[in-house]
Amino acid sequence: MYPPIEPFAHGNLKVSDKHNLYYEISGNKEGTPVVFLHGGGGTDPTDRGFFNPEKYKIILFDQRGSGKSTPSASLEENTTWDLVKDIEKLRIQLGVEKWHVFGGSWGHPDRVKSLVLRGIFTLRKSELKFFYQEGASHLFPEAWEEYIAPIPESDRHDMILAYHSQLNSIDETIRNRAAKAWSKWEMVTSKLHVDPENIERASDDKFATAFARIENHYFINDGFMREGQLLEKQEIDKIRHIPTIVVQGRYDVVCPTTTAYALKKVFPELTLQIVPDAGHSSREPGIAKLLVEATNKFADL
Repeated sequence: MYPPIEPFAHGNLKVSDKHNLYYEISGNKEGTPVVFLHGGGGTDPTDRGFFNPEKYKIILFDQRGSGKSTPSASLEENTTWDLVKDIEKLRIQLGVEKWHVFGGSWGHPDRVKSLVLRGIFTLRKSELKFFYQEGASHLFPEAWEEYIAPIPESDRHDMILAYHSQLNSIDETIRNRAAKAWSKWEMVTSKLHVDPENIERASDDKFATAFARIENHYFINDGFMREGQLLEKQEIDKIRHIPTIVVQGRYDVVCPTTTAYALKKVFPELTLQIVPDAGHSSREPGIAKLLVEATNKFADL
């Protein structure tokens, strides 16, 4: 990754009467624009390091997604959180005609020059079941025990629903306990080699509550999409013309490789790179290396 740099501008995008979303800009003021989209976990200063600062005008933007890559323009008709409109507002506010996109969902496909995605997630019930109900539990039994601990045994048949109740409890103690357990489960499972610093983030009430409630909100509502929508031909046809590179950790249990493979089958034009010794995190060496190579490839597009 490229060395740390500081932003030369930042601001807030007003998206409703109650909400503002943070963005910042770094790199070359006259460079080709690239927007980095990240979900519930928020952006981090090291995210700027995925891009050559001499070539890119780097825009970091906290979207309202789940923190996972979704390969679609996300139809406006079903996105009650107006994600597409938020990103389009940002593009217009910054005076950008077209930009490269790194990360997750984006606005209008005709404004996208390239896509670099990592950890493909389409919010199908099978994906949610594997990680939050049964599947990853067989690989991380110790962490699973901590994850299910806040939930009464009688409610464990639907963990996402049970967590929804606790994460929205009027009792702050219940909310915080559930949020930290939910967040720790993802932090423990995100890397091939467990990172203690990553786990420590989940102990912070503010971070854990935001992270857990945002994710759970989308999951309990099926992403405001029909089952399998993001892999439908009519959806893929909207983005088929966009040069796309997907980097996927072989042992990613948060966003299992089967979903990236399913995307490749309906979108054969994309380049799928599977890292044999990595899990989910973009900070794992093999994943980070390929992500930087991808942005370097598209820098002059």
